[in-house]
Amino acid sequence: MRQVALGSQGLRVSAQGLGCMGMSQSYGVGNDEESIRTIHRALDLGVTLIDTANVYGATGLYGIGANEKLVGYALRERRDEVTLATKCGIADVRPGAGMELRADPEYIRQCCDESLERLGVDHIDLYYLHRIDPRTPVEDSIGAFADLVKAGKVRYIGVSEVSADELERAHAVHPVTALQSEYSLWSREIEAEVLPTARRLGVGLVPFSPLGRGFLTGAVTSRDTMAANDMRRNLPRFSQDNLDANQKVVDVIRDIAAGHDVLPGQVALAWVHAQGPEDIVPIPGTKRTSYLEQNTAAADLTLTDDDLSRLAEAAASIRGARR
Repeated sequence: MRQVALGSQGLRVSAQGLGCMGMSQSYGVGNDEESIRTIHRALDLGVTLIDTANVYGATGLYGIGANEKLVGYALRERRDEVTLATKCGIADVRPGAGMELRADPEYIRQCCDESLERLGVDHIDLYYLHRIDPRTPVEDSIGAFADLVKAGKVRYIGVSEVSADELERAHAVHPVTALQSEYSLWSREIEAEVLPTARRLGVGLVPFSPLGRGFLTGAVTSRDTMAANDMRRNLPRFSQDNLDANQKVVDVIRDIAAGHDVLPGQVALAWVHAQGPEDIVPIPGTKRTSYLEQNTAAADLTLTDDDLSRLAEAAASIRGARR
């Protein structure tokens, strides 16, 4: 897979990464053996950006830190092949109860040390502030991240799901390398202010859920297909009424996919790549090697101007709040 510059601070990664959250929570029961095979296959295919977080696992069977331990185990003999990204700032999360946020400097230092231990590494390549803590000025949080860079525990700093103003304020304290936000054909809110600000500051974008949490693949047509503990059951866009109303977007994706002899999910991912081939690095998540291989192939798919126009027109009619 081709390599691109992520941000303007010198970090280079594969044009597409791998999100590992779903291996430990949110989308049904995981399988550690299959997840490890998927991570190894990603490396074999040239994927170098591996994304986790300290909180991943909190809504699963194994608890906070489970995903970091899994990723660390999978990479124990292949550490030098990856840009390893993790996060802190969400202290806990429970379905229906929301997130407990914490990002004071003392807690950030504690979380970094805990993540290093769980991952079994001596430094984190890309460390994100997972969410802004409303009780702690973002300047104080990023100041703690800057101290971690000085200490050699972190190489590059990222932020996740911030506003344009918050990104500006963070970047003024220490250069931010990457912004992680939800971005896909059915989630384009950041295009108004956040993405232009990131580009002006030289901050790369790392979209999570670039497949619309699976909807844009065409695989989700009914809530009945979701496991009882599937997080999507709590999202307004996955109400049955909204699923039914938004199927016309998938119909357009399917038609374009047929014209290229590819899968719908590959078209949805190719659309994300087309929005910024040199500064956008999506991290589709999967715990299965078959889906991984489909996703990585999308990095080489080029959509026509007509394809992009049809997709934009269809996406304009998306119904339902993102959360």
